[in-house]
Amino acid sequence: MRKIKKPLAAALIAAAVLSITACSQTEKLSASAAVNPQTGAASIDTLAGKTVRVMSTEAIKVVPDMAQVNFSVITQDGNPQKCQEKNSEDTGKVIEFLKKSGIAETSIQTSGYGLEPMYDWNETGQTITGYQMRTSITVSDISLDKVGALLSSSIEAGINSIESVSYLSSKYDEAYQNALKKAVASAKVKAEVIAEASGSSLGEVVYIEELTSYANLKYTGTMEAGAAKDEALKSVIVEPGQIGVEAQIQVTYKIK
Repeated sequence: MRKIKKPLAAALIAAAVLSITACSQTEKLSASAAVNPQTGAASIDTLAGKTVRVMSTEAIKVVPDMAQVNFSVITQDGNPQKCQEKNSEDTGKVIEFLKKSGIAETSIQTSGYGLEPMYDWNETGQTITGYQMRTSITVSDISLDKVGALLSSSIEAGINSIESVSYLSSKYDEAYQNALKKAVASAKVKAEVIAEASGSSLGEVVYIEELTSYANLKYTGTMEAGAAKDEALKSVIVEPGQIGVEAQIQVTYKIK
């Protein structure tokens, strides 16, 4: 068997150590170049085919044309059964009023119920003093010119809690598509700046992802239903203003 001189053996061992160290450093560099899409920051990946990934968010303002109102009928009584019966009676009157006011039956939903005791807290503990029942009613498909009259007249009909008014747009899809176009355009501008600053030029799109998936401002019903046929009713002042329709995307480009 051939013997290797000690100086030569030491040199071979040192070369192997250097090779292992270099591989380890390369692996660390590759790991550090990975992009975390959750940060929203743009970055260039020079170890995976030279790409740049950017995120862009744009919004379009639209004027809402329909509304949704969440009401509640709240009843209190010392007896839970009587409380429930009184609440059902009051709720029935409110629903009948809404129908007579021009709200379609399909636009009226009893969206929640709740019966709970009321307590009197003192030094000795708690004592039940009565019961309270709440029935929530959601009214949708309300044209904006009818909202104020509906809010004021519903109180006379038995509604004793107005929880929220939501504004919706039947032009949501159109606005969202425009927001997407603006987001794509701004993403390209951002990527071009980053590529140029790094001494490269921007190439073609290799990946694009839509990150927004909600449409809570979108109105999908009909435009015919209204409320409060008597225009002489005193109305609550309603100012819907504008609502923002937002689109967010993530785009990966090649760089040259």
